Amino acid sequence: MNAITSMMLLPLLGSLLIAVIPSDQVLRVKQAALGTTLLVAISAVLAWFKFDSANTAFQFVQSTPWIPSFGISYAVGVDGLSLVLILMSVLLAPIVVLAGWNESEGGRWSAKVFYILILVLETMMIGVFAATDVFLFYVFFEAMLIPVYFLIGGYGSGERAAAAVKFLLYSLFGGLLMLASIIGLYVISGANGGHTFDITKLSEMHNYMSSTTQNLLFLGFFIAFAIKAPVWPLHTWLPDAAASATPGTSVLLLGVLDKVGTFGMIRFCLALFPDASKTFTPIILVLAVISILYGAFLAIGARDIKRLIAYTSISHFGFITMGIFAMTTQGHSGATLYMFNHGFSTAALFLVAGWMISRRGSSTIADFGGLQRVTPVMAWSFFIAGMSSLALPGLSSFVSEFLVLVGTYTRYPVAAIIATFGIVLAALYILIPVQKALHGPTTPGNENLPDLNIREKVAIAPVIAVIVALGFYPAPLLNVINPASAHVIESQGFTDPVPSESAGK
Repeated sequence: MNAITSMMLLPLLGSLLIAVIPSDQVLRVKQAALGTTLLVAISAVLAWFKFDSANTAFQFVQSTPWIPSFGISYAVGVDGLSLVLILMSVLLAPIVVLAGWNESEGGRWSAKVFYILILVLETMMIGVFAATDVFLFYVFFEAMLIPVYFLIGGYGSGERAAAAVKFLLYSLFGGLLMLASIIGLYVISGANGGHTFDITKLSEMHNYMSSTTQNLLFLGFFIAFAIKAPVWPLHTWLPDAAASATPGTSVLLLGVLDKVGTFGMIRFCLALFPDASKTFTPIILVLAVISILYGAFLAIGARDIKRLIAYTSISHFGFITMGIFAMTTQGHSGATLYMFNHGFSTAALFLVAGWMISRRGSSTIADFGGLQRVTPVMAWSFFIAGMSSLALPGLSSFVSEFLVLVGTYTRYPVAAIIATFGIVLAALYILIPVQKALHGPTTPGNENLPDLNIREKVAIAPVIAVIVALGFYPAPLLNVINPASAHVIESQGFTDPVPSESAGK
């Protein structure tokens, strides 16, 4: 069986196994969920070693007619970009299950429903990154909303119902715009060689479009992806969803699902509409820079630790979007690496923040004073995660942020220089809460808080290890990412700027 299809089927089989386990056997349900996600992660690692990074074509390809009368196929395959994001997704899934061992308690439904939703979501995450049929991508893109909606609304806290509905409405609105563009592409393909949803064939359709048509279809895709990413001013659903969701759901939401937006910008906006991408690049770069600075200012003023992390992600997605539309190989490589690194740094922040909140019974940053004295392992874990979010040299995010800024500067120096101020602001929005929560006198009520237990240490250890290892040695990922990024740039007619010294010779 195809490697990608096998990865997608494993979580579904695991969910069926959980469905037949009695609801009162909660431990068996959790063990089945953890075992399933570990099997999926192992299969992804095996696929990683079989992947030929020098080959920029789709690999592990499978295409089976699904609705032949409309040219729709079950078509999957991966290149360097999608493989990296699939690997990130399936590595985070067992960490989320283990770290949030008790997250299903107090929910509207049983633990069995919670873990079924997690596994179904994992299948959708793999599918959305692997789909090479545009209609199939759209199905996965929309289907992901269902488990996330129920995870937020059924197991979250606070205004969870309102946050879930807001998330759903924003995503559905973007999805409808994308559907309209997909239908437009389908009609155009029918007039130029036969109806198809195959992404490789559709990438040639821009030759048959007027600039107005291409611009309109581009906007349908881009707005959907900008909502998902999220990019200012389409970001407002994210802080509410992150604050209301469980920590594990927030990890999957910000660490994985939001990457579908930036992934889609590369896979569909650039590939299908290269001319429109050039037209809208100046506007998108302005939105990206605003996201960087605006998200940073919101984070500086945040009083709630979960909202703080959500605001920092808005700033980080600004960097990713800027790297994508810098139209340079360095910018693209940096943006893709940033997606992977952000997934792990955000996971560390949300998981440790979740443990802090569960122990203290509060999400207010000021209530966590002096944790370094009381819970040193938890405090140091949060500190390392925060420094990674800050892009401290020696930690994973530094390499990706550096590549994005350098790649952008070579073509759009003004945007890169302004975005650099986001690094200064990042020092404030990370170091201020670190000082308030971890250092200083111990806040009354924190004196007897327990430190991380064995399960929590096992869950956070691989996340911290990835953050540190990729900070010193990102080559394993970049060796896969770089050829794919160069192929995107070259295939769409973009070239890297020539250094002025070379140009003058």
